[in-house]
Amino acid sequence: MTDTHLLLIDDDKELAELLSEFLATEGFTLTCCYDGISGLEQARTQSFALILLDVMMPGLNGFELLKSLGGKHHTPILMLTAKGDDTDRVLGLELGADDYLAKPYNPQELVARIKAILRRIDIVNNKSVKVGLNLNGVDLQASTRNVYCNQQLIALTGTEFEMLQLLMENKDTIVNKEMLSESVLNRPLSAYDRSIDMHISNIRKKLHLVDEHEKIKTIRGVGYVFMSGGSQ
Repeated sequence: MTDTHLLLIDDDKELAELLSEFLATEGFTLTCCYDGISGLEQARTQSFALILLDVMMPGLNGFELLKSLGGKHHTPILMLTAKGDDTDRVLGLELGADDYLAKPYNPQELVARIKAILRRIDIVNNKSVKVGLNLNGVDLQASTRNVYCNQQLIALTGTEFEMLQLLMENKDTIVNKEMLSESVLNRPLSAYDRSIDMHISNIRKKLHLVDEHEKIKTIRGVGYVFMSGGSQ
């Protein structure tokens, strides 16, 4: 991993101090912001390997911060949500978070999730051959990580880009949720996990704003297919 500078946006100063000390032992540097407004400014103006984002904060909460970023960021965002609160998790993913972790969490679990996300990014960035794909009106440019639909630029998060790329690389073939989770999120698919569904839903919505034709077909209970020739 070439970049180990992380941003934590959380109003719990005691937790932030403990995390800073713990993550330092794992080789990470942590910049802390204790409210959403200063966190948004840091996220927009500074470069980080990953952002840890709490939901409930004064001034600007995690959801409002994600809305302000507008789903156009390439820095992965790990949302810190209340344990068992599926509504928060789904909303965070809808607004552009890459993944979530429920509070309270084990610090070792947090480190494992951070390393998995950064390892995934390293693998993508270090691919020797970056092949572009142009299918069904969608032009995915791997070298620049830009996506165009009918020649109009589509703003995707890093996770959305990688999911779309995997689907397009396997055009007209079912890509199951387990493969999407392991290849893109770099973790096994867990029971009742909505992450994959929400990321695919986001991609569909963004493409549909430009082209109403269905491009990603759901195979219920199994996975998804990117249709190279459009809907029939």
